[in-house]
Amino acid sequence: MWTWLFIGVALGLLLAIPTARVWSRRVERRALDSERRAQRAERLAELGTMTGGLAHEIKNPLSTVGLNVQLLQEDIADAQKSVHAMREAQPQANGPRDLQDSLGRVSRRLDGLHRETQRLRDILEDFLRFAGRVQLHREPTDLHRLLTELADFFEPQASDAGVRLRLDLQADPHTADVDAALLKQAILNLMLNAIQAMQAARNANPPQPHGGGDELHLRTSGTPDSGTVNIHITDTGPGIPADVLPRIFEPYFSTGKKGGSGLGLPTTKRIIEEHDGQLTAHSEEGRGTAFTATLPV
Repeated sequence: MWTWLFIGVALGLLLAIPTARVWSRRVERRALDSERRAQRAERLAELGTMTGGLAHEIKNPLSTVGLNVQLLQEDIADAQKSVHAMREAQPQANGPRDLQDSLGRVSRRLDGLHRETQRLRDILEDFLRFAGRVQLHREPTDLHRLLTELADFFEPQASDAGVRLRLDLQADPHTADVDAALLKQAILNLMLNAIQAMQAARNANPPQPHGGGDELHLRTSGTPDSGTVNIHITDTGPGIPADVLPRIFEPYFSTGKKGGSGLGLPTTKRIIEEHDGQLTAHSEEGRGTAFTATLPV
């Protein structure tokens, strides 16, 4: 009896040794993976601090450049007034005319320099918002009221762009702990993108007479038991190509849109995720694009 018991224990130990080795290796791999992730997160944090500091260092002299350009524009404008007065006093003289032409060229170049300086400032502002730490000031918020206020604010801009804005909210109220200002910023950015996309498509392909027109649809969905609410921003624009759609949330990914910093959608996605939510996109070329922000309630 004792012999069989000893054999059983020995066999059990022999079988347990490989299992223990496999388990030990798994634990070791997980520990190494965790350490690598921690090191990567630390490097990314250091990189974020360095790039944020670099952006601030660039922003300060850029502000000085912009201010001096503005002062030069004012000086040029004063000089142009003086030359204009000289031309009125001496209509036949070529000197004032040539000087006014030269001042006009300088003024146009300064205007271009001022626009590019402002554009760089805007890019840096967007970068600092994206790279900086998002600090949420959460408070219980009626999401339907928030969306109604946003629609009322945005409706004149949509109307000026020739786009009909529709608001479709569920009967059941939805309350969530959110930072109302940041959430409005995220949704507003999606609405602005939709308007710009529809305008660009309309300019490239003018609508036919008696056409249906462009539409921007802002609505909510979700059941009280689901624990989440979906905010849908849907447009009737040109849509996003299938090969481009997976990359739209990448920083600085460009589709040829002029004037953008390349950080609008990544920043929007980050704001939604900081609220423990999720932002997804669905699009069909020629039919439009739908963004859905899912938030816990």
